[in-house]
Amino acid sequence: MTAIPGPLQSMVFRNADLPELFHHTDAIAVASQREAVNTTRVQLILLVLGTVPAALPWRAELGGTFQLVDVIGVLAYTGVLITTYVATRRRAKSQWQLNRSAAEFIKSMCWRYSVHGAPFDTSTPHPEAVFANRLEEGLQELCKVGWTDPRDLTADSGGLITDSMRELRNKAFTVRKETYVRDRLIEQRTWYRRRQEVSRRATLLWSSTIAVLTALALLFALLRTFSVMQSFALTGVLSAAAAACLAWAEIRRHHPLISAHSLVEQDLESMQVAMETTLTERQWPRAVFETERIVSPQHTDWLARHQM
Repeated sequence: MTAIPGPLQSMVFRNADLPELFHHTDAIAVASQREAVNTTRVQLILLVLGTVPAALPWRAELGGTFQLVDVIGVLAYTGVLITTYVATRRRAKSQWQLNRSAAEFIKSMCWRYSVHGAPFDTSTPHPEAVFANRLEEGLQELCKVGWTDPRDLTADSGGLITDSMRELRNKAFTVRKETYVRDRLIEQRTWYRRRQEVSRRATLLWSSTIAVLTALALLFALLRTFSVMQSFALTGVLSAAAAACLAWAEIRRHHPLISAHSLVEQDLESMQVAMETTLTERQWPRAVFETERIVSPQHTDWLARHQM
């Protein structure tokens, strides 16, 4: 946390000022996401690779019966089975989602507490106790659906309320508002805008790739239809590759996320305008609560699922 010189001692509040529990959970979420995505990528590549031997125009035999080229397919499909078994045991995807939800929940609660957002507004008696109780209640709900509390595995969990959080909470309303708008709301707006651009580029890339692969498969199918070529194997490889690209695009959900992130960014823009102009200190706790609801992963996921 950094103090900015000025009459009211404006503050900069970053992720580094959040409790250790957030950082630990966030690190697990990032690692689990990387593992889940890489596993899916490897499975799709292996499935396409398994179709390649049938499309090769030459053969290599060993002992008159053993087809060396087909070993590629055997190894590829075996790899798919192994990675599927390992993924089932490790449950990286579910751990990614659970830990991401936990990390964002912790982050949201910390921000609400630090800037007097509901339910930790100025009039709340014993706000630290209320914060600890609300946080534990939310984390216990996640434990019921499979989240593993890292505090159960290590004695070094750190405090739930950092010195920076206490310091920000003790600041005047104008300082808390300025810090929240700059370091939370605008930061989130920037993130959603950046993710829109990433999703647009990815959508264009994968849509173009699928179209090219499908067009090539159509071309070879037409050539076989008119007896220009006899082998149909290459068409199968192209179809498998197009299907893999389509599956990857669906898994990453680039297209629905463009609309979802755009809607969230627009809602945050409206909240920013209100906070910087007409919002009073009395309305502040509810406005912070609403902003945190907007940026929650559950809200974004709901929007993405309902986009056409």
